[in-house]
Formats: sequence, structure tokens, C-alpha cells
Amino acid sequence: MSTDKIQGDEPERTAHEQIVRRPVQIAGVIIQPRDSSEAAALPAVTIAAPVAVEGQRCGLVAIVGKPNVGKSTLLNALVGQKISITSRKAQTTRHRITGIRTQGANQFVFVDTPGFQTIHGTALNKSLNKTVVGAVGDVDLVLFVVEAGSFTNADAKVLALLKPGIPVLLVANKLDNVHRRGDIAPWLREMQERHAFTEFVPMSAKQPKDIERLVDICEKYLPEQAWWHAEDELTDRSEKFLASEMVREKLFRLTGDELPYTSTVVIDKFEEEPGRTSKRMLRIAATIVVEREGHKAMVIGDKGEKLKRIGTETRMELEKLLDAKVFIELWVKVRSGWADDEARVRSFGYE
Repeated sequence: MSTDKIQGDEPERTAHEQIVRRPVQIAGVIIQPRDSSEAAALPAVTIAAPVAVEGQRCGLVAIVGKPNVGKSTLLNALVGQKISITSRKAQTTRHRITGIRTQGANQFVFVDTPGFQTIHGTALNKSLNKTVVGAVGDVDLVLFVVEAGSFTNADAKVLALLKPGIPVLLVANKLDNVHRRGDIAPWLREMQERHAFTEFVPMSAKQPKDIERLVDICEKYLPEQAWWHAEDELTDRSEKFLASEMVREKLFRLTGDELPYTSTVVIDKFEEEPGRTSKRMLRIAATIVVEREGHKAMVIGDKGEKLKRIGTETRMELEKLLDAKVFIELWVKVRSGWADDEARVRSFGYE
């Protein structure tokens, strides 16, 4: 079989502090110790905050919107590598994901947030909404992502969260789905009446030219200050976190709409050892948590085939992402009502 498990959010780091971290094993990813005992056992590496260089610009850019408008796809495209999971199922993103793009003298720190939930008032959804509200409170720029030509009540509730004084770009995503481009102009005028957007950016997150145009637009909103991260960093999330997210992505993609989005993944083991045929080898064990016995059977599939496929696809993507040989073991457990239990929601790594 195969597995992976996720724990709590990693500590935020300030702009100009020195941070003690494990050695970086994958370009662009800083790895956090998994617990205090591991931290004491590992050789510490002191990474000094980047030294200020004249002309450098660096800023925090929040990506917000209702569920399933393409925020994670946009983040991955902006960073140039997959760091946030995607699927057609709404509410795939559960955590604040930071993606970093350093280009010339500019460093963009993009923050992908969960889609703001307006339907179900569970403890999980309250936690996710808290993450969204926190992300838009202290940033240099907000990318408000909607589907081009559309504006729903769910979009309006997210828009109402935006604070005055912070510039907001209206990112009209999925422009390729609009068949009559002439309809966009009157829609844009209607959107301007809803909010004083700084600029409008009709685009498709799947088009490289549109991504480059968006980056160029964002550049002028970055304040002049030293970079917060090293030039080759792509995210502040750990490999362990990325592994758990990858399992969850395959879980949702392979079960479609049949499995409720309240299912989650917990990492039980994440161990690294020297590889025999590669530089490094990772042994991962993870538990997929569902709310009902029927959901468990759905994830396992006939003779375990569905679970095996989830593990295989996760392993293949992790080996490519982490440049390591990966062995992954997956288990499925039922925890009824966990999404409505605040203590259990926190124990699974949500704020």
C-alpha cells in the first residue's frame, strides 16, 4: 500500500531575523525539523537574513477568491513550480501557502489562501476562513481572483473582507472560457462600481504570456526593501508538508465528487536516509482520515486498487519534486465528525 501524514503549520519567520534550519535538500525548499528531539539531533545550519542591496524590492502579495477559481493554479504558475495542490474539487487548499519568485532586483512573496467558505459553518471551515482573513490584513497587494464575466454572492463575501488602503488587482481568470470577448468590457465596468480596483487583469493562469504580464503589473507595487528570502527559495513550506498535500491532491482527483472535501491527510512518519541508487531516500507513512465507513471503502477501492493508485501517483510526483527515491505507505481511518470538532481540527494542523 502507501501513506503520508500532515502536521501543523510551520512557524512564520520575520523579515530580518536569523533562522536555524536543517540543511536544504531540495532547491528552493527550507526544511523544518519535525519535532524538538529531531532538531537537537540534527546539525544546525544558520542562515543569515539576506543583506540589503540598493535597488532591491520585496513585497507580500495575497491571492484571494472563492473556492475553485484557480488560485492554486495561479500561484504555481507565478512561482514556476508546483507548490500548491490543485483539483476540480472546491476547497482543495487548506492552508496558507507561500510561493516565492525572485526576478532581477524584485522578490515577490505570493500567498495562496483557502477559498472563503460561505455554506457550511463547521470548525474546519471557520479555521479556513480565519486563514483567509489573516492573509489579507497586512500585505502590499491583493490579487482578487474571479472567473471572467462572473460575480456571485460567494465572490461578494470575499470582496467584503478586503481592507481599505491596500491596492487590489481584479484578476479575471479563465478568460479562455469566455466565448464572447465583447461581454467583458461591460462586466468590467460593473466590477469597477463594486470596488475601487487599482487595475483589471483579464487573463488565463494557464497562459505563460498572461502570467508574465501579471508579474510585470505586480512589480510596481513592491516596496523598496531587502529580500526576505534567499534567491533560490521557492516556498517556506517543508518537504513533509508538501508530501501531505500531494497525497491529498491525488485523493481528491481520483475520488472526484464522491468523497467529501472534509477528508484530510496526516503524516505519521517522514524519515530520510542515504539512498542506495540515488542521493537520498524518503520513507513516508500517512493516514487518510475520512468521516464514514462508506468513505473508507471508497478510498480503498476494489481489492485496494484505488488506494494503491493514490500512493503510486503520489510517489511518482514526489520523486520528481524532491529529487529522491520515495517509499510511501498509506492507511485509511474513520474519524466521525472530526471537521466539526475544534480540538481535532487543530490536532490535524489547522489554525
